[in-house]
Amino acid sequence: MRRLLAIVLVASGIGISVAAQQPRPPRPAAPVKPAGPAAMTNADVIKMVKAGLGESLVIASIKQAEKRAFTFNADSLIELKAAGVSENIIHIMLDPAAAPAPAPAPPVAKPAAPPEPAPPAVLDASPVTEIGVYYRIGDQWADLLPEVVNWKTGGVLKHLATAGIIKGDVNGLINGPSSKTVLRPPIQVLIYTPEGTAITEYQLLKLRQNGATREFRTVTGGVMHAEGGATRDLIPFESKKIAARTHALVLPSLTTGEYGILSPGANSSSSASSQLGKIYSFRIQ
Repeated sequence: MRRLLAIVLVASGIGISVAAQQPRPPRPAAPVKPAGPAAMTNADVIKMVKAGLGESLVIASIKQAEKRAFTFNADSLIELKAAGVSENIIHIMLDPAAAPAPAPAPPVAKPAAPPEPAPPAVLDASPVTEIGVYYRIGDQWADLLPEVVNWKTGGVLKHLATAGIIKGDVNGLINGPSSKTVLRPPIQVLIYTPEGTAITEYQLLKLRQNGATREFRTVTGGVMHAEGGATRDLIPFESKKIAARTHALVLPSLTTGEYGILSPGANSSSSASSQLGKIYSFRIQ
């Protein structure tokens, strides 16, 4: 009986030892909760700006972020500014509920100023040194040859009606149907004036062909036949002084015909028909 009990005890001890040596099954692991989205930081904003995303897209990302962990000390603000983050984005980082500032209006383009008119061609400085009238041929200046003017008086009835107070009209007459000098546009004329003579003392005249002569009127009594006075044949012109006593004429558009430049002192209101004058004539062809 004792032996049987000993055997039973030994067998039980072996079973307990074997059971103690067997591994226990593992306990089931606790379920892992999914991590939430990371909070948006200053670095995220700088990354988006450096990637070239537009300001409106960066602002929308800030507003839609569930969490934000921005820092706004002096160093972080300087870092944002140095990274190219606009002040508009920084304002939204400070207050995501704020509305973004409106974009600045594009500058209004000012209307272009009208182009200034081109000045007349500048001639060579002091190309001539003798008194006279010249015209340009290529790169040189040629003399515009003068012709003799014969004066005749008119308006006898006017002279008698006013008891001689108002003198008759004085007309110039040039022999020959046309000038020997032929010019073609564009025409450049230069006048070298005598000492003390103004360019305004010269007259540009339209010559009227009358058979074998050319005629013009320079002065008039001014009462009767006013429509046939001096302004009938006088052509206004402008000039540009390019050197001492040297003037370049700025001529208006001249049509085909006979013209002349009357020098100062050549016209006279004297009734003496024998007095002569000088005119620089040319023909436009």
